[in-house]
Amino acid sequence: MTGYKVFIDTAPLIYLLDNDANFCVKTARMLSSLESENATFISSVITCTEYLVAPYRDDNFEKIQAFWNLIVDCPIMLYPITRDIANQAAKIRGKYHFKTMDSLQLAVACVENCDMFLTNDKELKNFEEIRCVTVEEWNLT
Repeated sequence: MTGYKVFIDTAPLIYLLDNDANFCVKTARMLSSLESENATFISSVITCTEYLVAPYRDDNFEKIQAFWNLIVDCPIMLYPITRDIANQAAKIRGKYHFKTMDSLQLAVACVENCDMFLTNDKELKNFEEIRCVTVEEWNLT
């Protein structure tokens, strides 16, 4: 799996940062396993927006800083939403009827030639262009 590009959707990061009882440990092990195989982690600015709403609403600056520390320490390369990505997202939304934010995330993964899309949204497993893997189904062997 050397050179593997993995897009990380918002949910796995929420599990890590919020210490989710069901998925935190599994997500951490999964990312560690992928990192040991030299995977490159990618996400988009959509992830920032989705995660940071609650910490900003609650004035929880520790969670805000923890988010940015995770992005830097992991490291996760963040990509902007460009015209090409917006166009690709429209195609994805038209074909699959996914939500706009999900379509934008998938479009970034497509444009950046990711090999895997790590999420916990089972609906996205219908996406045919990239292998979508849920944290729930991940099996460490």
